Amino acid sequence: MKKIIVIVLTTSILSLFLTKNSTREEREKNEETRAIFISYMELNKYVNREEKESKKNIEQMIHNVKNLKLNTIILQVRTASDSIYPSTLYPTSMYITKKEGDSVYDVLDYFLTISHKNRIKVIAWINPYRVRTTSDTSTISKKNPAYIYLNTDTIYNNNGIYYNPSKEHVEKLIIDGVKELLNYPIDGLLMDDYFYPSDDIDENDYQNYIKINEPISKQEYHLQVINHMIEKVHDECKKKNILFGVSPDGNIDNNYEKHSADVKRWMKEDQYIDFIMPQIYYGFYNSTKDYCKVTKEWESLLKNNRIKLLVALAFYKVGREDPYAKEGREEWIYHKDIIMREVILSRNLKNYQGFSLFRYDNIFDIENYSNNSIEEIENLKKIIK
Repeated sequence: MKKIIVIVLTTSILSLFLTKNSTREEREKNEETRAIFISYMELNKYVNREEKESKKNIEQMIHNVKNLKLNTIILQVRTASDSIYPSTLYPTSMYITKKEGDSVYDVLDYFLTISHKNRIKVIAWINPYRVRTTSDTSTISKKNPAYIYLNTDTIYNNNGIYYNPSKEHVEKLIIDGVKELLNYPIDGLLMDDYFYPSDDIDENDYQNYIKINEPISKQEYHLQVINHMIEKVHDECKKKNILFGVSPDGNIDNNYEKHSADVKRWMKEDQYIDFIMPQIYYGFYNSTKDYCKVTKEWESLLKNNRIKLLVALAFYKVGREDPYAKEGREEWIYHKDIIMREVILSRNLKNYQGFSLFRYDNIFDIENYSNNSIEEIENLKKIIK
């Protein structure tokens, strides 16, 4: 009898232990992603200093993120054909040094070390084609891979400088950059909505293509070019068991008419992405694109249950006029719980994984606060305990 009791007790304890472990693993797997974007603007402000002070600032940033009970940082590691880590392909970003290519400590490595120590994930965020946000080429150093292509059809210069996506050597550069980045213990990789900057950037390549292939429209050609790049990036991430996603324009039509981002295919098929994070930067009373309607539109596109849906939210609009919202242009001024309500609503979406706030300084730098910022933050805290 005693033996039976001991066996039953032991089995119960073991079962309880396994259940707890299983529950913990399942909880971690299904944990809501509560992320925040740290952009080149924050890097320029907090990391563009001598190493000791810079590291102290990074530690403070991560402390602030953890204190708000967020669990993920989306860190901009490639803004403009550059890097925030020692790279054999790209120069050190001018946003963390006074001059592009100047030596600096490994900023990405330090972010990863301190973040992981605090159980905060880091998703590396890259802009694959952007070289500069203006048409000024004077800051592009000889170390920048774009330098040798200036004044060629590999580079497009008009209200910003971009690589031509249709060039095979441009795609190779992007893929090689991803391979290099995957040597770091990042928790994910993200691209945003900067894909095709212009309809005529690759006219010669398009004409050459339709001469020897079945004729397709310019839009179809652009979608094909970007799809090929996205698929190859996903392949590289899959080899390292790293999740790959895209944060496209919240306006679904814009992705096809302006960016050549084939979001409908990406959210249906297996070979492109693991998660999608549309920039749903709208309020509830936006008469052009209201938040409820747009989130449901995105949900309806999700045909692959493997792919997770996250929402990027516009904390930068808190307390400010939204000029494109028409009748809802003053919504962010009069309401102080918009972000909270958007998170609550989004939690009901199919395959919902979490949210991300744009951006760090709008939440943690008092100089960027509006009259509503503190109350909006306090309301958000109520639902992320």
